[in-house]
Parts: sequence; structure tokens; C-alpha cells
Amino acid sequence: MKYNFDEIIERRGTNSIKWDAADRGVLPMWVADMDFKTAPEITEALSTKIAQGIFGYSSIPAEFYDAVINWWKSVHRYPIKKNHILPGPGMIPTLSAILRTFIKSGDTIIIQPPVYNHFYHFIKNCGFGMSENNLVYKEGHYQIDFDDLELIASDPKSKLLLLCNPHNPVGRVWKRSELERIAEICSRHQVMVISDEMHADIVYEGHQHIPFISVAERYNLKAVTCGSPCKTFNLAGLPISYVISKNEDILSKIQRTFEIQETGYPNPIAVTALIAAYKNGAGWMEALKDYLYQNLQYLKNYIDNNVPDIKVIPLEATYLVWLDCHSLNTSSEVLYKILLEEEKLWVNPGTMYGEAGEGFLRINIGCPREILSDGLNRLKNAVSKIKNAY
Repeated sequence: MKYNFDEIIERRGTNSIKWDAADRGVLPMWVADMDFKTAPEITEALSTKIAQGIFGYSSIPAEFYDAVINWWKSVHRYPIKKNHILPGPGMIPTLSAILRTFIKSGDTIIIQPPVYNHFYHFIKNCGFGMSENNLVYKEGHYQIDFDDLELIASDPKSKLLLLCNPHNPVGRVWKRSELERIAEICSRHQVMVISDEMHADIVYEGHQHIPFISVAERYNLKAVTCGSPCKTFNLAGLPISYVISKNEDILSKIQRTFEIQETGYPNPIAVTALIAAYKNGAGWMEALKDYLYQNLQYLKNYIDNNVPDIKVIPLEATYLVWLDCHSLNTSSEVLYKILLEEEKLWVNPGTMYGEAGEGFLRINIGCPREILSDGLNRLKNAVSKIKNAY
């Protein structure tokens, strides 16, 4: 195998938030940070850059735009041009800047819980109102409540929908028909749509990521898509992002906010990583997806055979598995504490993603199978203790 995803890498003592925030003996399977080395093609490009030994002021090279354009054409089947791309300093500050650009005090932002926890954080930090269009969980599957979305969007205070596409943590890849319905509703009520497509690349066979802007351009609708290679290539410590829109006025306004916030200057090392990832990393990404899919099958088989009280929600994208633990009759927070304190397994309680996450846990399978097996054994032991306690 060209890439060794089974390699165990010691990350303790490297200032890793994932590992060094955990006590010795704790197995961290929480934050969206994989335990794999990034693509060697990226490491080689970074080594060459660093070997120059000069880290002065840098501009965004043409290769940055070419790399993004070619990636979205080849991977996501969506054609864009250079003037449709605005470089950004990372996904969270980019989303925050967009909200600050288009939302005023008293306006409301729509989110769709259970959803990425930082959506709550930066909406609160910006001081904006929030409406929750909870996803509908039925028979182990998540859907959008379009009737509720229609009602919320019709409120004059609702100005923007923050869309997670694909969705974290429930792992859905939204279908074109679902995105069309969102676009139709938001267009009719003049609700802008910001699509966080951070996890767009890791989509499994049988599913196809559809950029929201490819749907939105058919409607009278303000919309942007935000992308990044950081989750795909395990580059969270080198934050880099970009905004895609064919409306240059929208991009110009966001750029102005970047400048006001002093965040309009992406790190040149991160720029180098993005270029290398998008130009030469496709083979590594495909190998990664194969390994992650095998991890998913391993997890499903293990839970079916050893922890049948837990249901695995079908994973269409990401390396973050959503587990339905309702049959244990224990809150997510209590489950989280039992796992951490008694079995030294650190996963995410579902309520981190809103009240709609009650009864669920999120576990990261972006790790060597030996680590995954260890984590699942700890999960089984914890569930056995919970059941024996009743």
C-alpha cells in the first residue's frame, strides 16, 4: 500500500489539543482531527518552502486559484473562475466574517441542529439572534423539516441560513432535491444562504456532494459556498479557507470585513499546503476514503455484534460517526462522563450540537484500526456497566 494508514504515531507531547488535553491513559476520539500523517506530497511541498528559510510578506500566487478551480471541477464537477474565489484565513473566521458582513443587530440566523457546535459559538460571539430548524430523526435517518423551515424563513427577522453541507454531525450528504427545496424557500423569503462545505471531499460511494451555489444560481438568492482542504488532508493546524461566489459584489464586501478584522492575509505556509493538496493529493485522498470506509464497516460490525443497544446512523460523508444511544435510557452527558471517567474514552456528547443531539454520541474514526478497536472495546465495557447498573 502506497500510504500506511495503520501506522501508530505518538502525538502526546506535541502540543496536540486532541492528545495533550487528555490525561495519560485517555483515548481521545472526539475532535475532528485524524491520527494520520497528511499526504506526503504536502509534506514535501512544505519542506521545500521551509528550506528557503525566508518567511517575508507574501501574496496569493496564481497557483492558489488554479488549484481551487481544478479541484472543484474534477472532484465536485463545478466550474468556477478566479474572480469567483476569495481566499480566507480558516473556516471559522471566514464564516464569522460573512455573518458580520451581512447580518445586523436584531437579525436572526437559522441553523439546523444537531449541528456543528461552533455555529452556536460564533453566532453568540457576534451577538445575533438564532432560530433552530431541527432536523427530523425518523427510523434511523435524518431529514430536513421543510415546513418548519418555511415558517422560520417567513419571519422578517430571519436573514440568513447557515447550512452544513455535508452535515456534521449526522453525516448526511444533502441531495439535489433537498438543496433545491432550501433554495426555493430561502429565495422566496430573501434569506441568504451560507454553505459550510468543509467536509465536501470525504463523501462515500453512492453519494455525490453538490455545491449549494450550483443550485442557488438558478434562483434569486444570495448565497456563498465556503471550502477548505483542512479536514480532508488533516491540516487543522494550518487553517486556510476560501469563499466561492459568482457575485463579485458579495465577495468584495466579505473582503472588506476581512480587512476590518485584520484577517485578510492567509498564512503563506497554509497556502503552500492547499496548493500541494489540491494539485497532487487526490490519490492520497482516495486511499484515505477507502481506509475510512473500512473503518466504518469495522465499527458497524463490531457494534452490531457487541453493543446492539447502540444504533449506527448511516454515514454518507465525514469520518465522524453519529451513534444513537437512546435505548440505554441515559443522557448524552452522563454517557460521555461514564466513558471518560470509567473507560478513559473521550467522545463527544450529542448535546454539544444542540438539544436535538440528546441521546447521541459522536465518535471519530479517522485513526488506525488498532486505535479504533481499542476505542470500541472501551465503549462496549462502558455500556455493559450501564446495563448492569439497572
